[in-house]
Amino acid sequence: MSIPSIFFSSKEERDRVFYDEQGAASSIAWRIASLLPDPLVQPVAIVCIGTDRSTGDSLGPLVGTMLKEKPLTRFHVYGTLEEPIHAVNLEEKVGAIQLIHRDPFMIAVDACLGRLKSVGAITVAKGPVRPGAGVNKQLLPVGDAHITGVVNVSGFMEFFVLQNTRLHLVMNMAKTIANGIYEAERHLIRKERLAAHPLPKDRHSLW
Repeated sequence: MSIPSIFFSSKEERDRVFYDEQGAASSIAWRIASLLPDPLVQPVAIVCIGTDRSTGDSLGPLVGTMLKEKPLTRFHVYGTLEEPIHAVNLEEKVGAIQLIHRDPFMIAVDACLGRLKSVGAITVAKGPVRPGAGVNKQLLPVGDAHITGVVNVSGFMEFFVLQNTRLHLVMNMAKTIANGIYEAERHLIRKERLAAHPLPKDRHSLW
């Protein structure tokens, strides 16, 4: 099992978006695009962390599975319900990704726990995710950037809380994150095409 991190950062609270807000996927896409190197010369690996053996911890694999069903061409997706990336194989899988892609820009996707008012919140931020932080586990930090979703409340019997998290919530959060990642890739492709074939100044809208 991959053990979610904990969500208490005040900065993340300012930057978060709730999965059911209007335009949530577009907000996520904008945040992802703002974190990508410019120009982007690295391959982008979306590393979805979690397990299908725990409802609350299935957010990452659900996102990965949904992304595999989309026509992505620039982003490479790892971690699905069929082939999850979790605590037991995390280092092995990350090492394999680094062998497949030369110096990849990794975006980690993981569930996390937090305050009651933060349940349903999604954060896109610079830096790695630290799986296991919520239950004092020291696992490999993953990602040049990360996307985390607060699936339930932290503070007491975290494993039990994860097992009893509503699948409906996790599914809807996963859909929003997957749509945001897909939209971010579409934005990247439009930006690259525009750089190659500039439009008149009054038509330079990318979104």
